[in-house]
Amino acid sequence: MKKTPYKRILLKISGEVLTGEGGFGIDPSVIRQIAGEIKEVKTLGVDIAIVIGGGNIFRGVAASSMGMDRVSADHMGMLATILNGIALQDALEKMGVQTRLQTAIEMRELAEPFIRRRAIRHLEKGRVVIFAGGTGNPYFTTDTTASLRAMEIGAEAILKATKVDGVYDADPMVNRKARKYDELTYLDVLKKRLKVMDATAISLCMDHQIPIIVFNLKKKGNIRRVILGEKVGTKVRG
Repeated sequence: MKKTPYKRILLKISGEVLTGEGGFGIDPSVIRQIAGEIKEVKTLGVDIAIVIGGGNIFRGVAASSMGMDRVSADHMGMLATILNGIALQDALEKMGVQTRLQTAIEMRELAEPFIRRRAIRHLEKGRVVIFAGGTGNPYFTTDTTASLRAMEIGAEAILKATKVDGVYDADPMVNRKARKYDELTYLDVLKKRLKVMDATAISLCMDHQIPIIVFNLKKKGNIRRVILGEKVGTKVRG
C-alpha cells in the first residue's frame, strides 16, 4: 500500500460535474466514474467523507436573484444535494463500497440524520460518508458545509472537485490568457476575491489551517493523484 500524506479527507463535489455533456441533471456514466475513483482511493487506506452540491439540479442563489424567496430557494437547493447524494450512494454500493448518507435535514426513510460522532464512527469502520442537505440552514453554501464538516470530522484536507484544473486569475472558459495558480494563501484568495470557495468557507479553513486542493474531477485518476501528494490543481493553505 502506498503511503499517503492524508489519513482522512473531505471530498467536495460540485453538482455541475455530475451533468456530463448534457449540462443538466445527473449523468449515470459520470456518477459511475466518480464512484470507481473513490473505490480505488479507498484501497489506499484513506478515510473519505463527501459533501455534494446540487447546482446540476437547482441553484438557490440563481433562483432568488430572479425573485424567489431566498429561504425557499435555498431549501430547494438542499433537496437537490440529497438527490445527488442518493445517486452517488447507489453507484458506490453497486461497486461494493460501504456507504452511509447523512442529511442535515431529517428524512429518516432515506438517510441518517447528521450526527457527528456517528459519522466519525462510520469513517473508522471504513465506510464512505456522504453529507447532503448542506448545513440545514439557508444562506450557507455547500462550500461552507464542506469546511464545517471537515472540521467536525477532523479531516486533514478538503479536495474540491470541479470542472477546471485549478484556480485562475480569470475565468479560463472565457479568457484564454487566464493564468493558473499552483499555490495560494487563504489571504490571497480573500484579497483577490478568487472563486475558490465563498469567504465564509475560506475563513473557516484559515482559522483551522485546513488546506484546500482545487482540481479537475473530469480527468481520470486525479483524486488518487491528489491523495498521493502529487502536484495537481491549485493548493490553498496558510
